[in-house]
Amino acid sequence: MTTLLWIKAFHLIFMVAWFAGIFYLPRLFVYHAMATEPAVDKQLTVMERRLFWFVTPFAVLTVVFGLILLVSYGSAWFASAGWMHAKLLLVALLLAYHGYCYKIWTQFRDGKNQRSHRFYRVYNELPVIALFAIILLAVLKPF
Repeated sequence: MTTLLWIKAFHLIFMVAWFAGIFYLPRLFVYHAMATEPAVDKQLTVMERRLFWFVTPFAVLTVVFGLILLVSYGSAWFASAGWMHAKLLLVALLLAYHGYCYKIWTQFRDGKNQRSHRFYRVYNELPVIALFAIILLAVLKPF
């Protein structure tokens, strides 16, 4: 049982670190969309690249430790845990969000951004909604 608690702890630690990054990266996109100076554009491109590659291992480790937990609980438990199916759907959407952040960064890097800072302000809020839903599902286990 102690091993399982360590696995859960690392899953949560890496999840928090990942979320810190996917909360901040789109905020950088907001600033980048508002930037008019070439030096600021260049600096934000560097910051976005570094942040993306810093938090990506946290996303991977969140998934790895989550999969270890799923395997530990077994297929019978998984089949009866409907809330987990919903949580995994949200995690899949977050992974897609994370991947789309990479695409956005490459558009900024290549000078091809077409979206306004308003778009990125809304985009920045999506992981917050996902986090609320994931936590509520994991704690309340409503179905």
